[in-house]
Amino acid sequence: MQNHCTRIILRWRDKHVTSILFKRNYHLIKNNSYNNSRHLINNPILFQLNSKRLISSFFPRIITRVIKLPAYISGVMAATGSIIAYKIDSLKQSDYFVNLKSFLENMFQNDSITSGNTSSSSGGANSGAVVASTTILAANSSNDQEVGDDEDDDDENEIDNTNDDMLNLTKQMIEIRTILNKIDSSSNHLTLPSIVVIGSQSSGKSSVLESIVGKQFLPKGSNMVTKRPIELTLVNTPNLKETTADFPDLRIYNLKNFKEVEKILIDSNLSVSMREAISEEPIQLTIKSPNVPDLSLVDLPGYIQIEAADQPLELKSKIANLCDRYLQAPNIILAISPADVDLANSSALRASKRVDPTSSRTIGVITKLDLVDPETARDILNNKKYPLKMGYVGVITKNIDSRDGTNKKSFLAPLKKSNDGHPNDSSNNSIQSQTKQFERNYFHENKKYFSNCQVTTKKLREKLIKILEISMSNALEPTSTLIQQELDDTSYLFKVEFNDRQLTAKSYLLNNIDVFKLAVKQFQENFNRIELRSILKADLDQKVLDFLATRYWKDENLSELGNNNITDDEMLYWHKKLELASSSLTKIGVGRQATMLVTNSILKELDNILLSTQLRNHDLIKNLVTNTAVDVLNTKYYTTADQVENCIKPFKYEIDLEDRDWVISHEHSIRLLKEEFRQANEQLQKIKNVVGNRKLQQVMNYLEKNNNQIDKETLGMSKLLLERCSEALFLEKRLNVLSFRLKLLKNKCNSTSEKDKCPEIFLDAVSDKLTSTAVLFLNVELLSDFFYNFPIELDKKLNKLSEEQIELFAKEDPKISRHIELQKRKELLELALEKIDSILVFRKSYKGITKSNNL
Repeated sequence: MQNHCTRIILRWRDKHVTSILFKRNYHLIKNNSYNNSRHLINNPILFQLNSKRLISSFFPRIITRVIKLPAYISGVMAATGSIIAYKIDSLKQSDYFVNLKSFLENMFQNDSITSGNTSSSSGGANSGAVVASTTILAANSSNDQEVGDDEDDDDENEIDNTNDDMLNLTKQMIEIRTILNKIDSSSNHLTLPSIVVIGSQSSGKSSVLESIVGKQFLPKGSNMVTKRPIELTLVNTPNLKETTADFPDLRIYNLKNFKEVEKILIDSNLSVSMREAISEEPIQLTIKSPNVPDLSLVDLPGYIQIEAADQPLELKSKIANLCDRYLQAPNIILAISPADVDLANSSALRASKRVDPTSSRTIGVITKLDLVDPETARDILNNKKYPLKMGYVGVITKNIDSRDGTNKKSFLAPLKKSNDGHPNDSSNNSIQSQTKQFERNYFHENKKYFSNCQVTTKKLREKLIKILEISMSNALEPTSTLIQQELDDTSYLFKVEFNDRQLTAKSYLLNNIDVFKLAVKQFQENFNRIELRSILKADLDQKVLDFLATRYWKDENLSELGNNNITDDEMLYWHKKLELASSSLTKIGVGRQATMLVTNSILKELDNILLSTQLRNHDLIKNLVTNTAVDVLNTKYYTTADQVENCIKPFKYEIDLEDRDWVISHEHSIRLLKEEFRQANEQLQKIKNVVGNRKLQQVMNYLEKNNNQIDKETLGMSKLLLERCSEALFLEKRLNVLSFRLKLLKNKCNSTSEKDKCPEIFLDAVSDKLTSTAVLFLNVELLSDFFYNFPIELDKKLNKLSEEQIELFAKEDPKISRHIELQKRKELLELALEKIDSILVFRKSYKGITKSNNL
């Protein structure tokens, strides 16, 4: 009995423990902690339990699952079908994803090809770009749809899915290329590929470009009209309502009338002299529109076979050299050849073969296909006789009515023309639309001949977009390396020369203007009433001396003023003379003369301040400062002059002098006459030293006998000698008068009662009163207003300066120009490198995602 109980207890214990172990290990298995079979073998209890459980439940589960399998399969297929349909529908609505995926797949498809040939030079990038472009274009050519069927539904404004607002890598790469051109516009050292258009004159180059843009704007003519390269950048701008044109170099923007664009291009080409015939200086033109693709094109002068009589003999070679410079790698060559000329004589293909022997960077464009029969056109486009790795594209870009040919069939309505015979700008769109319609109808009617060919302007645009995308993307990495090297060199120079000190043209201008304003503030403090009075008094003193010289010092009766026994009639004479002199002094227009004198003094002092600052090297700002000062002074000039004149009006009728005024004028008059005596005596001594005292005395005696006549030369005496001696005679007489008047002033003239005998003192007292009155109103009306408004008006004019004017101002100083140019180059290099790196990072991340999805 005891043994039986013991066995029951042990059995219960084993069962209980087994249950606990089973539950624990069951959770471990469920959590994938025991997926490996060796863990089950190492645990006997778990292995035994699982073995039993597996045997007992295996067959029922198998049967159940077999029964339910069809239901599972049908459910999964239904769900999968729904998901696929949903994904396809959403992808159809996401054109940008399709475009991006296609672009990146094409780009990464060639990584294995280009990785072995890629180097740090742009030539390596070019080889990769060529192979990549050729591969894509070959695939594109083999999958062409039938010509004409897909063209009927084309919208006139369709841009081949390039107007993606969210992500357009081509546009970003064109922006990078524009930045690189600003950095190194004089060479091809740092650049991304462009599409260079070449061809002989009248081959249809201009028409092909215009068909891509959708506007007529290029100069045309039978003679040589393109004398300078035209660097054309097309920017797809979906939000723009109208097509606009910019000339960045000429600072002309947002032109909407393309007749004006054509006129500017004609004028720019005509600026090249007849002797030079062509110029290497490019014309930069940017066209923004929702109807253009993102492309970078260069239109070059057309090749010629022989020079005309009015053209230089070296013109043919100059054109070839200019074109060869643009045709170098990594640029893509768009060789334009007319269909009615044998390709063996094509100047464009011959030139491209010279710089691109493998024809891996050349696209052939055959124009005027309607001038030959469709069979001949098809043979040309089949790329067999003169093969190009990128093939040929056929286009028709001219009005059939303007040509003489066997296939004369018009699909176009007559176009309105202006008085000069050219289509109006309003009919520009109509011309392009009708030309496109004719091209579409022509290829539709002859689609059996062109079913395996690449034709139409739309196909050309698609091809150019893909080529530019691939060639640019493959040039990014080597260009990034070159930019990094240039950035390192530029950063080092910037640190050595300018210690990494940031400077902009605007900050340089503002700093110098602040220094100038501070100097003007100091001038304002010094230019007080005392300084103003000194300037005016000095001017009126000279006027007093002039009146004395003309009215008194030439009077033969002047010696009578020194006599004590002067009669009343004689005294009345001198009294009237003094009144006339005083009236003349008060009526000379003191108001206007004083205002003019102060105005000139201010302008002269401002000029001196400018010469003491860095602004002395900048004519632009010097003129602006002077003009601003003149404008501010002119606003108060006439008002101040009238106000001063009104205030001195009482002195024109009566002047009352106090004893204190007389004493002050008495002292000042003596000093004034002494200064005049000193200057006259100094000038006389200079003449004596030059002529000689003895000879001078002889000639002076001769002149006195002849009443100072020097019209004719006298024997032994030149006319110059006579003039100098005549001046010496005048100075000697003036010194005698001044000596006499000084003695009189010192010994007499002690009160106002003697004013008639002492005109020097009285006139000085009058000028003193005029000066004091004028200074008061000049200070209030003119100076206060000027020093308040001048800085304000100067700031207003400075704020109206454009960025180009400010930069032009800063670059007038060679050292500052070097600083700004080096800093700008460094910033542009950093910007270009940042944009390139962002694209490269995106490429790598997309490539990683693609590989992981494939795995």
